[in-house]
Amino acid sequence: MQDKNFDSLAGKFAKNIYGTPKGEIRAAVLWRDLQAVLTPYGDRKLRILDAGGGFGFFSQKLAAQGHEVVLCDISAEMLASAEAQIAASSVPLNIRLVHGPLQALNLTDHGQFDLILCHAVVEWLADAKSALEGLLQLLKPAGLLSLMFFNLDAMRFHALVSGNFDYVRADFKIKKKVRLTPTHPLPVAQVRDWFSEWQLQTQSESGVRVIHDYLKKSLPPEFSQQDLLEMELRYSTEPLYVPLGRYVHFIGQKPQD
Repeated sequence: MQDKNFDSLAGKFAKNIYGTPKGEIRAAVLWRDLQAVLTPYGDRKLRILDAGGGFGFFSQKLAAQGHEVVLCDISAEMLASAEAQIAASSVPLNIRLVHGPLQALNLTDHGQFDLILCHAVVEWLADAKSALEGLLQLLKPAGLLSLMFFNLDAMRFHALVSGNFDYVRADFKIKKKVRLTPTHPLPVAQVRDWFSEWQLQTQSESGVRVIHDYLKKSLPPEFSQQDLLEMELRYSTEPLYVPLGRYVHFIGQKPQD
């Protein structure tokens, strides 16, 4: 098994992630969660690693707040897009670009970070657990890991309510796959077990798209995307709905010692 490189799909990938209503939901949920855990730091400038961050959507937002960011991605096309956007920014952005797999990041070259982002990456990796354990070596004591992963449980439930029972019976192994469908989705319980094993204290849990992907085709005339966004934000942290999120966002804090 090989890890996914998005060089050939860079444009389509970027558009699908943040150029759609579902991308707006994703950005809103993640940004809310991040701001909640960063607020106690006040005006302190943090060292942040965006591991597998693509063109650096959150790298740019965090750097605009004055933080020092290292943006790493395996895709040269994604980093080229990041470089162009950083150069065009109306405010100076302290972002260093690193081309390569996140597994190659090391203490000697990069030091440790106050916050590590790993969003929509591990579901494309052949060995997600080992990759995350490597990232934890780069996290300072009491540092924060922001992990968003594609949710196997929601993938199954969505297939069930869509009537795709053969797909579920086949354990999602089909001959023709959509190229942007993650290859290694993770169950929520497994990631919770990893956090426990690593002694990460969970600061927040959110479901990303707990409503959007289950909407009926026939919607009421008064339906609006703004209402949908408000409801996504409202219910994304409800324990009952977190496991329904197409993605799940955990923020964990490393032990002080």
